[in-house]
This record gives sequence, structure tokens and C-alpha cells, in this order.
Amino acid sequence: MARPRKRRRVCMMPSCTRFGPDVGQTDKTIRMTVDEYETIRLIDLEGLTQEQCADQMDVARTTAQAIYASARKKLAECLVGSCALVIEGGEYRLCEQLDGGCSCGCCRKHRDRQWLDRRESNEDCSNV
Repeated sequence: MARPRKRRRVCMMPSCTRFGPDVGQTDKTIRMTVDEYETIRLIDLEGLTQEQCADQMDVARTTAQAIYASARKKLAECLVGSCALVIEGGEYRLCEQLDGGCSCGCCRKHRDRQWLDRRESNEDCSNV
């Protein structure tokens, strides 16, 4: 029997979960998981190394590297193929700031509230 997947620690939910091309309609939608979004945020935006990202997400470095590679491929597909991007799902747990693992001073409660408000109103970030 396979070992269950470890849930990755995520500090903040995306403020917008749908992105798309500005002109024309697209038939193809790429789905990115929340943990893939988190690796892009930590490595590309926050400037963390893959090892630091892995520590913060509470996974092995090789796992963080695989998640990051998958996320980058999906972003490239969206940009080159003019596809829509939807961020949802995945094996994750929200950071609770109790164990000191969050190096960015995670503002989860504030960001999470904004995310829930937008999700409830079905706000779409297409054409942004």
C-alpha cells in the first residue's frame, strides 16, 4: 500500500484564482494546485532557495523541486498557449503561525479573509 501524501504547508491563499487571456476566448484551461502556487510565490517572488522553500512548506527539497517544476511548466503553457489558469485544490494545509515555520510573517488571516470574500462573490481576475 502506498504511503499517504504529506500535506504541504501554505502561508497564504491566492487573492485571485482565475486568470485568462485578454483577447478572444480559450477552450483550454490549465489547473494549478495551491501548493504549486505557493512554490512560485516563495521561490520567484520572495526569493527563497528551493531548500528554504521546502523547509517552509514542510516537505523534502526534492518534493519542492518537483512541485516548482510542475508549476513553471503550467505557467509557461498558459503564457505560450494563451490558456486560462485556475488555481485550486492540492494536498495542503494553511500555516497557523504557531510553530515558527513561516519566515515571511504570514498574514494568513488577513489574506484568507480576502480570498474567501472574493471566492464568495465569484470575482474573476480575467483580463487583468
